[in-house]
Amino acid sequence: MIEVTNVTKRYGEKVAVSDLTFEVRPGIVTGFLGPNGSGKSTTMRLILGLDAPNAGRTLVNGKPYRDHDSPLHEAGALLEARSVHTGRSARNHLLALAQTHGIGRRRVDELIESVGLREVAGKRAGGFSLGMGQRLGIASALLGDPRTVMFDEPVNGLDPEGIQWVRKLLQRLASEGRTVFVSSHLMSEMALTAEHLIVIGRGKLIADMGVEEFVASASKHSVRVRSPQLERLVELVAGPEVSVSAVAPSVVEVRGLSSEQVGTIAAEHGIVLYELSTQQASLEEAFMELTRDSLEFHVEDRPKAEPNEVLT
Repeated sequence: MIEVTNVTKRYGEKVAVSDLTFEVRPGIVTGFLGPNGSGKSTTMRLILGLDAPNAGRTLVNGKPYRDHDSPLHEAGALLEARSVHTGRSARNHLLALAQTHGIGRRRVDELIESVGLREVAGKRAGGFSLGMGQRLGIASALLGDPRTVMFDEPVNGLDPEGIQWVRKLLQRLASEGRTVFVSSHLMSEMALTAEHLIVIGRGKLIADMGVEEFVASASKHSVRVRSPQLERLVELVAGPEVSVSAVAPSVVEVRGLSSEQVGTIAAEHGIVLYELSTQQASLEEAFMELTRDSLEFHVEDRPKAEPNEVLT
């Protein structure tokens, strides 16, 4: 379990994390989301004791990480895949870490095989691609068979097969009762992998809830309807708390009624429906909506140039 309680971290005049409090529970995959500059990496460093907070505390399995006698058995982390001795082979890198905790060579060989590095285990890590470096970083994090794992952008540089492998790995670790805390900018992947979300912006907590609840909180709660008798249906659903807007020929969105209510009204009056569906935001859309005011870096939309026109 990870506990972050009233944590604040400043770098000079910049407040990277501000009075942040949350818990990461075992048994589920918890996603850690936030715009660039939101304080995600700083928070992970604070949890691992790589930086000291100005206020508050962080605990890993009931203690500050640095107070554990065998920290690799408590928490494994991938924060920067390139944090390896570039002249060492993948096997020797893992062996060097293993020797600090009395971990045997067999465990090293098991992990090399499981992360797909057997063919390059004897090659220098400095020549690895980004994806291969990610696999080595994941092996390092799992070396001590830890109760808690933390991954910062673990699928960077991986191909589709590698991304699917990481997804299944995270879900398996959670199913074994471990605490799994993972950050990513790939919202589509988080939607498939995580069950719970911690969302921060400008170092402050924005949301601490399940994925479904998070998406629902940003959804329009509208019903998309397509029918050849649309005008009649619009008349029937009209009301003081109901709004209807056209989105395409013979298609409207109804707000203020559920799909069940719209379908019942249509059935009672013999109206044919070609489509009746509840509209819900994607995780990406929900994230953009709820973090809109927390962006540190904004890109202004500019009008498209017409042919032979130069925008200035």
